[in-house]
Amino acid sequence: MPTLEKLDDVFVLHLGDGENRFHPDWLTEVNALLDEVVKGDEPRALVTAATGKFWSNGLDLEWLFEHPEQYTAYGNRVHGLLARVLSLPFVTVAALQGHTFAAGAMLSLAHDFRVMRADRGFWCLPEADINIPFTHGMSALIQARLTPQTAHQAMVTAHRFGGHEAYTRQIVDSAVDEAEVRSAAIALAQSHLAKAGPTLETIKTRMYAGVLEALRDFADPRG
Repeated sequence: MPTLEKLDDVFVLHLGDGENRFHPDWLTEVNALLDEVVKGDEPRALVTAATGKFWSNGLDLEWLFEHPEQYTAYGNRVHGLLARVLSLPFVTVAALQGHTFAAGAMLSLAHDFRVMRADRGFWCLPEADINIPFTHGMSALIQARLTPQTAHQAMVTAHRFGGHEAYTRQIVDSAVDEAEVRSAAIALAQSHLAKAGPTLETIKTRMYAGVLEALRDFADPRG
């Protein structure tokens, strides 16, 4: 399960050491830990990290297929997390040490910055290959955070971007050696500590007003 630690004024949210899929219990714990970061008013920033082969593989499809009656409630919770991270009142950095797929990739896009391992691991939106259409909210988020050409390739072809390519295509802000991913993310977060507060939250909320509205208006993409 996710955990939280504080390094000086940077909070590090550890997603876990497995596939870090969005199981309902996992969503509950992540939101509870974000509550801990949000409730303070001191200078602070957030790094979201993981351990092992994956940063996050996104939706817990196994759980969802076993609980189809929970589809709408689950979708609302996932969208709620994406919207929350996108508008947090402090700077957020995703430290991508491993594979970052599907809704996991979308969660990374909801962060202000992304630092990715250069030599191994992929960032990918595989929905076209697994026959799961993007919701309106997901589409809005992706298209707001990527260039039109990159968004088109990522969404239509399910291309797997390695670290260097993800950097050149502006999906991530830097691609570094594995040992440097977390430290680089923390250093980047530390450089923006003083920005935390209601002004930054207002800026983000207004900047992404259309995305936030789409995420908070969940509708079944299957029609």
